[in-house]
Amino acid sequence: MTIQKIILYCLASVFIVFTTSCANDDNDYQKAEESILQENITSLYGSLEALQIPLENDLNNIPSDPKNPLTPEKVALGKLLFHETGLALNPIKEIGTNTYSCASCHHAAAGFQSGNLQGIGEGGFGYGAKGETRHMSIDYLETDLDVQPIKSPTILNTAYQKVMLWNGQFGGTSENTGTESNWTPNTPKERNTLGFEGIETQAIAGLGVHRLLIDIAFLENNGYKAMFDDAFPEIQESNRYSTINAGLAIAAYERIVLSSKAPFQEWLRGDQNALSPNELKGANLFFGKAECYTCHSGPGLNKTGFYALGMKDLDPSSSHITIDEATKKGRGGFTGKTEDNYKFKIPTLYNLKDAANFGHGGSFTSIKEVIEYKNKGIPENIDVPKSQLSDNFIPLNLSTEEINDLTTFVENALYDSNLSRYTPESLPSGNCFPNADSESKTDMGCN
Repeated sequence: MTIQKIILYCLASVFIVFTTSCANDDNDYQKAEESILQENITSLYGSLEALQIPLENDLNNIPSDPKNPLTPEKVALGKLLFHETGLALNPIKEIGTNTYSCASCHHAAAGFQSGNLQGIGEGGFGYGAKGETRHMSIDYLETDLDVQPIKSPTILNTAYQKVMLWNGQFGGTSENTGTESNWTPNTPKERNTLGFEGIETQAIAGLGVHRLLIDIAFLENNGYKAMFDDAFPEIQESNRYSTINAGLAIAAYERIVLSSKAPFQEWLRGDQNALSPNELKGANLFFGKAECYTCHSGPGLNKTGFYALGMKDLDPSSSHITIDEATKKGRGGFTGKTEDNYKFKIPTLYNLKDAANFGHGGSFTSIKEVIEYKNKGIPENIDVPKSQLSDNFIPLNLSTEEINDLTTFVENALYDSNLSRYTPESLPSGNCFPNADSESKTDMGCN
């Protein structure tokens, strides 16, 4: 063997040993991170199963309202009604007829948020790729727009919350027990008197708020009447085709809209290759040093609770509506209790990558910005008294690398890339959805 060959052989041997050693080190490191994550979650919740989200067809294990049990028939009806632009039969302006739906502000392409800073139902025009270009129609005044004074929250994983909206005003049970004096007659909040949980109450109230009409002629002409018969056979026919039952069907559908196929969920179910090394590091920060779990817990990482983090409200200069004081005060604007002022409900952290704005006022434009904000622990809204801020809103002392790893976990490990499975292929009416105004049709390529 020549001296050159000997040298090459030695170098190759060293390279093999070195690379194999590195590979083993990486493998060992990943196993160590996984072991720590398993220990952290088990210590906090008792088991990995405690954070698992059931698949959408596992109706027996999806949280439901005892007064509105989940059935396949009810879910199927609700899925269509949620997206049906043909329900827009009672608009302020005739031109708005059949142009919007529940999904206008909560659609799959935007993680079941609105896709832009402020969702618009009636009076909105256009869609873009995922709702980001929807804007006010020239045929409407701002005072006529169907728009809310706060960022549209997602319906994703709301099965794990008992009350709905940022202030939790919808729901006649649980956290709203004792708030009966605030269920103002002749307002949407009066629907709490029906005794349903938040998702059901909001769905029923929302049909009226957004002027979506359950019209028997429309149901008969488009095959919905038979679906109501299948979904509510126990209800007398004279009461079956109602706004309440339509709302219950929509709520049943909303409950099965779950991020069960996100990588973190796959990991919880035993797929050890589901998370990257950086996602594992971020997960350990989430359930460890960063203590994100103190608020974002449970399968949806959105336990019901209200906290003040000093985030800004919608920017008046870019909003279509005046931000009223009750909205600014969050939970306190509903309960009337000073101690509840400026507190807002905990949102799910799944599928945030689909959104363009974050926080109840949409004041952040990236997930990393929110994490950096919480890491600093300095409120951005000068109107929120320091005494109201959550005890958990303190500096986290995370390094730049840790912020990046935590961001990677939230952005990617908590991202279910197949939310389109919750969208119907078509509607019985043949209408376009989630919007059916002329510009949206062009944007979506829908006739």
